[in-house]
Amino acid sequence: MAEPLTETQYRSLARFRHALRRFQRFSEDAARSAGLTPSQHQLLLAVRGFDGPGAPSVTAIGELLQLQLHSAGELVARAASNGLVERRTDPADGRRTLVHLTADGTAMLEGLSVQHRDELRRFRREMNDVLRELD
Repeated sequence: MAEPLTETQYRSLARFRHALRRFQRFSEDAARSAGLTPSQHQLLLAVRGFDGPGAPSVTAIGELLQLQLHSAGELVARAASNGLVERRTDPADGRRTLVHLTADGTAMLEGLSVQHRDELRRFRREMNDVLRELD
């Protein structure tokens, strides 16, 4: 049986959850300030950060963002209508749709990513302290 947590560890877990929520709130506010929804920002990042071969499919985006396929398709469609991404048929499999960033989508993501990197550096310092307390 696992050893029960100490009061200090409970406080550390609470601080961790609070810090996660603050980061999420920062991210949501930054996206909105840039004229994007938080979901659009997550989509752009998922497309740009995709580590598979080539561009991600709508199915892969659904998995990355933990969305149902129809919800991923709707998100991609809205982003495409806003000029952030473009959909292309997969030349190897005409049944699949691949998603690519547009120049506008790339520019928006770059600006947000710099802000997020700086916030993550602050977050990392805070989390190092919290995680040490959980040892």
